[in-house]
Amino acid sequence: MKDVMNDLSLDLKKKMYAEMLRIRMAEEKLIEIWPSGQIHSPIHLSIGQEAVAVGVCNALNNNDLVFSNHRCHAHYLAKGGSLREMYAELAGETNSALQGKSGSMHLHDLKAGFFLAVPLVAGSIPIAVGTGLSAKIKNINRVSVAFFGDGAVEEGVFWESLNFASVHKLPVIFVCENNLYATHAHILKRQPNADIASRMTPHGVYSVTVDGNNVKQVYLESKKMVRLALSGKGPSFMEARTYRWLEHWGTGDDWHLGYRTEEEGNLWKERCPIKRLRNEILATGLEDIYFETVIKAIRKEIEEAYQW
Repeated sequence: MKDVMNDLSLDLKKKMYAEMLRIRMAEEKLIEIWPSGQIHSPIHLSIGQEAVAVGVCNALNNNDLVFSNHRCHAHYLAKGGSLREMYAELAGETNSALQGKSGSMHLHDLKAGFFLAVPLVAGSIPIAVGTGLSAKIKNINRVSVAFFGDGAVEEGVFWESLNFASVHKLPVIFVCENNLYATHAHILKRQPNADIASRMTPHGVYSVTVDGNNVKQVYLESKKMVRLALSGKGPSFMEARTYRWLEHWGTGDDWHLGYRTEEEGNLWKERCPIKRLRNEILATGLEDIYFETVIKAIRKEIEEAYQW
């Protein structure tokens, strides 16, 4: 896809920058909290992958529904979920949507259109298809979006769900965050080739591969997929190639495990989605004071949410 960031308004660039940074900083706070033992469940962080959640969710309306997996914080916050309630859920507190029973991997907030997160690999995909079927039967102008990793494409329920959505032309968007690894196994040790999107062709589904660290590409393709879904053209599939900076679950790095290299990680960190969009905004003439103000406001929100 050609570079069309300049076609987006400055306000939208600033909004997506702030949202990606908010997700990054909110999860960095979790890294800070983790040693205290206040978080009562495993956590899977999205640091490095923020552009996928923000790009997709900015193409959605509030009544559109999002479904996630074990790595759900970014999707939850990008869709408008409460940071206060997310922290409360992770800490097992009762002043949150599920009274502290969800932990990190089962977030839920219908007010924001975040239907649910299911840690079972591919577990939320058929539920997203079910709500897509409901929207079609009831003639509701609504899109369902399923986020999942590259490992979920190896589950039979993914293909069954894709097939059903295609046959019935359901308003469902399948978003595969291909970060190259399913836990500790590289995609080429699990699949014959690393190209996932091309496998959708036999199902008659519009599919595309995007740079998952480029929020503009994610956003623009998501807008196109929403239009297709709402015009009765059926489901779409997005393969967003990205990379998680930290270990599969937990708060540290895992280079010592040997399944990937720090050199590989550093190459991906140079493509940081937040830094890339910051540079785009700087090119418009905004000064550093703007970014300092954004960081200060997000830090204040995070500290207030944590204290709450």
